[in-house]
Formats: sequence, C-alpha cells, structure tokens
Amino acid sequence: MCNRRIALAAAVTSAAASASTGAQAETDAWTLIEQIEIEEIVTETTYEVRKKFPSQMDMNGQSVEITGYAVPMYAGEKVTDLILVSDMGLCPLCGNSDHSANLQVTLAEPITVLDETKRIQLRGDLTPVLDPETWQAAILKNARIIQ
Repeated sequence: MCNRRIALAAAVTSAAASASTGAQAETDAWTLIEQIEIEEIVTETTYEVRKKFPSQMDMNGQSVEITGYAVPMYAGEKVTDLILVSDMGLCPLCGNSDHSANLQVTLAEPITVLDETKRIQLRGDLTPVLDPETWQAAILKNARIIQ
C-alpha cells in the first residue's frame, strides 16, 4: 500500500497580487486542489485510488476563478479541452517530471486561438473526479476564459 499526499497545486502569490480580486480567487482554487489527498492501494490482483477531498470542496462542483498557463489537450482547429498549470516551470507537458500544479479544463465554448505563453483566467465549475482508477482528482467544467 502506498499512502501519499499529492500536491496537485502549489500556487505562490505575492502580497501585491493577493490584493487584487482575481488573485484571491486563484489562490483559493489552487489551494483547494492542493488539499486533496490521494491514497494508492496496490495488491497482486487489485488497484484502487482513494481520494479525500477537503470539506470546502463541493462534491457537485462549485464555481471558481483560477489563473494559470493553458495548453490544448488535443490538436485541432477548435480547442475545448485544456490542461491548466499554475506555473510553466512546473508543467508536466514541458518535460518536468517533478511537476506540481495541473488541472484538466473543459471549455463551455470552443476557442480557435490560445497563446500558451500568457496566463489566462478562467471561471468554471471545479468538480471532483471520483473514479477509483485514476489519480486525477479534479476537473474544471463549463469553463469560460474571462481574461
């Protein structure tokens, strides 16, 4: 049995950024994700991932604002699925095996242009992933780019 606390997110926000409205929502969303605990149970015949969600996380999804760098999950002219990372230096898609913050995002409406070098702010429904066969613990559904 392997018991780990997984840090899915570690957002560090400066005091100046915390003073702005968007940064407070960002810090709360990344911090909420960071508090999810994962327990991986492996036997000779079974595999299970148990997740313990913070009490502040709504099991039906809750509206949050979050900021980060986004990359498309799939190639194509219209993008509806993204991976959001809190810091490009920790991006799992950029070759860093010691990554931290990442969140799958499904957009409410497809987009055709995405500048992967700039931070974006999203609003959507942060929803737990209850599947016992994956480490993925949360997804941002029905998201809209607000900045």
